[in-house]
Amino acid sequence: MEKVLIIIPTYNEIENIKSIIEAVFETKLALNILIVDDQSPDGTAAQVMEMMSQFPEQLFIESRADKKGLGTAYVHGFLWALRRNYDYIFEMDADFSHDPNELRSMLTILKNRSDLVVGSRYVKGVNVVNWPLSRILLSYFASLYVRLITGMPVKDSTAGFVGYRRTVLESIDLEKIKFVGYAFQIELKYKAWLKKFRLEEHPIVFLNRAKGKSKMNGSIIWEALFGVLFLRIFKNRFR
Repeated sequence: MEKVLIIIPTYNEIENIKSIIEAVFETKLALNILIVDDQSPDGTAAQVMEMMSQFPEQLFIESRADKKGLGTAYVHGFLWALRRNYDYIFEMDADFSHDPNELRSMLTILKNRSDLVVGSRYVKGVNVVNWPLSRILLSYFASLYVRLITGMPVKDSTAGFVGYRRTVLESIDLEKIKFVGYAFQIELKYKAWLKKFRLEEHPIVFLNRAKGKSKMNGSIIWEALFGVLFLRIFKNRFR
């Protein structure tokens, strides 16, 4: 039987973690969840460990020594998944920005016609709820900038709701992933595209978090802007 894993990185998500885990399992899909927690001081990891008795064969946690960034949390999860022979591996936020009910459609796409599926805010217009206009414009034009610089035909290159076939992750040297924020999301998609994997965008509605605090900061934005240029200049290294 094919194995599916949802990786959810966390840092101070005590207000969301129980609800998001329950919502994912309520989809009734045959899947497991891995929480990668960076020593959240608010008790996120303790809440997950308490829930593991309720889902003993489906819910797992990896607690890292300190806060090292989103990209490294996902790499940690990817390597964990590959060692355990998962076939389909998803990235997903803990704050309900990504609707767990979209997992069924995205998994169907992966199984039938794509190697990488992107839960896309921009493939059909702009589907973002409760973001200020300034942030919508920043995100939208950042994705346009990525398309212009790289030529990659993805309208939402910074999207964080993504599913991979294991072959995609096996083909990329995960230990050499350079970036940690939005540029990490671009880097994974770009390297997969350069390797001729099939990428497909699935339209979603992105909801701004209602609980907890955003981890967005200026350094993440600058990393993405300059990271794209780095990826384009050195693209021959990634083929």
